[in-house]
Amino acid sequence: MGRLFKLTALIWMLAAGAWAQGFSGLARVYPETSGAADSRSGAGVTLSLSQGVPYRLFTLDNPPRLVLDFQEVDWTGLKRDAFLEGGQFTNVQFGTYVPGWSRLVLELRKPMAVDTAAMRIDQFTAATRLYVLLKPVSAKEFAAQAGAPKDPRWDLPAPEAVQGRGERDENAPLLVMLDPGHGGIDPGAERDHHSGHVVEKHLMLQFARELGEVLIRSGQFTVQMTRDDDYFVSLERRIALAHQAGADVFISLHADTISEGRAHGSTVYTLSKEASDVASEKLAERHLRGDLLSGTDLSEADDRVTGVMLDLARQETQPRTDALAAALIEALRKQGGPVNNRPLRSAGFSVLKSADIPSVLVEIGFLSSKRDLENLIDPEWRAQAARGILNGLIAWRIKDDARRALVRQ
Repeated sequence: MGRLFKLTALIWMLAAGAWAQGFSGLARVYPETSGAADSRSGAGVTLSLSQGVPYRLFTLDNPPRLVLDFQEVDWTGLKRDAFLEGGQFTNVQFGTYVPGWSRLVLELRKPMAVDTAAMRIDQFTAATRLYVLLKPVSAKEFAAQAGAPKDPRWDLPAPEAVQGRGERDENAPLLVMLDPGHGGIDPGAERDHHSGHVVEKHLMLQFARELGEVLIRSGQFTVQMTRDDDYFVSLERRIALAHQAGADVFISLHADTISEGRAHGSTVYTLSKEASDVASEKLAERHLRGDLLSGTDLSEADDRVTGVMLDLARQETQPRTDALAAALIEALRKQGGPVNNRPLRSAGFSVLKSADIPSVLVEIGFLSSKRDLENLIDPEWRAQAARGILNGLIAWRIKDDARRALVRQ
């Protein structure tokens, strides 16, 4: 681990020279001369950029990955399939990670360590090439070196024990944490349409903004969002943000593609250890997989989540969550739907693991369904869905307040 951190520190220092030259604007990637390919001794990665930028690199295990972080890069024109030229790499993801910074993640077919890394900058044109050479190592050696460097800008906040919530003013607005799925380096589902290329991360951010406005205008809710632009937010951080905000309700918004089962119509998911069906199980696995492919270090995930997974809190919260899910489906159905033929489902979604906040994941529709796709890109249909969610939240709040009043008596 120490050797890897020394290399990382050196890279920051070397790249800082490029920063000091006064380059401005985003560095653009040149797809034609960028790629990841096999070499005689292992594998190599070349990234051609319009100018030098600060960067760092490190490796992560389970599965083995090489992660490269840069001051923000414009990835326009770079295609995943074209970038991977060799059999040593199984997948690549790239995009915004946190505001101002980009990430490229290469999934390795087998453990390989960084042998050399160098950034070469043309002093006249500023054109830059980053070279990274990888060499095979044992799984044990790879695991010993793997791990994300500590960085307060990107690390999760320290876990906090769930405190008992005080009595809430029944007339005060509820704080709803809206969670637009995916973002940045993790695009989510994608579909081509005659109107253009549809990407889940963009669509859900747009819908979250539209829904947030509807909720605020009602006067019964205030709204915060786990992201307000196109950047990556890990599943754990989404939970942490809801707790930091003191959210009363957490709603994660998605429009996935799925091949298992009948995937069309609005569907609401709640947390459970056992998935209600194969399609739900596969969907939850894909969401976790998205975190992995985005270069998130999940080695301490269970410990961090445990701080907000108190059984006593969940015993009270789960019935409220189930009631919330039912109210949302009923309201969406009354608003004209369409809803799935099995609209209430459950699975082990990491983003729903908050013990003391009623939390649901809403698939507004599925991009894999032609009908749903047409609905999702229609602003009038989205406005109708937003009104349905508003009505569901209002109905749930009325019943929830009545139930709490009975408990107090």
